[in-house]
Amino acid sequence: MIKKRVIGIGETVLDILFRDDQPQKAVPGGSTFNSIVSLGRAGVTCAMVTEAGGDHIGDIICRYLQDNGVSSEYVCCHENVKSHISLAFLDKNNDAQYIFYKDHASVTLDGKLPEMTKDDVVLFGSFFAINPAIRPVVGDLLRSARNAGAWLYYDVNFRKNHIADLPRVLSNVEENMSLADVVRGSVEDFGYLYGLTDMDAIYDRVSRFCDTLIVTDGSRPICVFCHGCMDVFAVQPVETVSTVGAGDNFNAGYIYAMMRGMEDQESRVEMAQRWSQDVCRQIGNNISDELVVQLKTNYRNS
Repeated sequence: MIKKRVIGIGETVLDILFRDDQPQKAVPGGSTFNSIVSLGRAGVTCAMVTEAGGDHIGDIICRYLQDNGVSSEYVCCHENVKSHISLAFLDKNNDAQYIFYKDHASVTLDGKLPEMTKDDVVLFGSFFAINPAIRPVVGDLLRSARNAGAWLYYDVNFRKNHIADLPRVLSNVEENMSLADVVRGSVEDFGYLYGLTDMDAIYDRVSRFCDTLIVTDGSRPICVFCHGCMDVFAVQPVETVSTVGAGDNFNAGYIYAMMRGMEDQESRVEMAQRWSQDVCRQIGNNISDELVVQLKTNYRNS
């Protein structure tokens, strides 16, 4: 299975990170956005399907994609619309508490969209992938990718602030699971969706939709369910500076491993953790220059 391009479908925000209530860094972000930028930095051909305001922040977002090797061809920039902002406040454990400034109901995808092929990987997730305001467009795009033979990775990433929306969006979540080759979610995600926190109970509920499910639980072991079998992988300890982007880069590392021909789950999860831990050692959303150099050196001919 040779895949040549990764297409990300998700939101963009400007992340402003705070420590002790003081701003430390501002960088473009968004869950799928963070993953795609890290993959672009690692030399993977990537494009991002998203929307942004026709403002200075929108310009920053597009330049940031281009500077990191990601095509901005499918970024819908809307004049007279403000780009989204996210404030991330790091606590004493370097975990982030977020405040978002965005209007999901105003989101539109009315620009150029990619033509999906069997050579593509499609990464999608978060509320952007289930938002009723753009579901007709996103749903059609995902179904066309599935029909074309693309490989799909769905990161559930369902946040507490959207619980009130659950009756309207649960069917979209479950359709996304059914379209994906791999579904990743946290115990917290499935607690919000189904009131389930036990790994076996989660898989029993979700297995009707997907064959491969990755369930993460912070510093606790990672469970990978595949065709009814479960593998458990310890989470390697890391001294964190910030956990912002940790899960996003887990996704990116897993996809990178798959694209480099790693077939077994152990190798993929090991690479996923390597990327996630690298991001945790810095304040930022993407893998470091040091890891980029290591990857390009180790996988130059693959």
